[in-house]
Amino acid sequence: MIREATPDDVPVILAMIGELAAYERAAESVETTEPQLKEALFGPQPAAFALIAEGAGGPVGFALWFRNFSTWTGTHGVYLEDLYVRPEARGGGHGKALLAALAQICVRRGYQRFEWSVLDWNEPSIGFYRSIGAQPMDEWTVFRLTGRALHTLADTAPANGA
Repeated sequence: MIREATPDDVPVILAMIGELAAYERAAESVETTEPQLKEALFGPQPAAFALIAEGAGGPVGFALWFRNFSTWTGTHGVYLEDLYVRPEARGGGHGKALLAALAQICVRRGYQRFEWSVLDWNEPSIGFYRSIGAQPMDEWTVFRLTGRALHTLADTAPANGA
């Protein structure tokens, strides 16, 4: 069963974010707190949304997403930030059900794109994504600006900038 997350799900979502980070070999990178996550998902102006995959014993996975926008199509889209299914629940259709629910959101709202990133070494996920018809965007490279580099660039903005 797939359902929208509630504020009561924040602790389990945060726990699964930690599990996902450990799987992606970056457990030490998770800085998010429960209050931050609760504000992002359920505050007055939510920045992100989440779906929960329920198994017999409770939550077994989640998808955390936000709206993006394409200037080419003139429509919003969905960017899937995290998709995670706990190891003991994998193979039970939860991941596909989460993706299908997000695809349904796109179709229902008239969004024309559903996008996400995957680590290039994560062959099980890449194979799964290909099996549902997703295509890699090989001609694109993701760039990220964080930490000192982000602050250095910000310091060059004009005083009257946004």
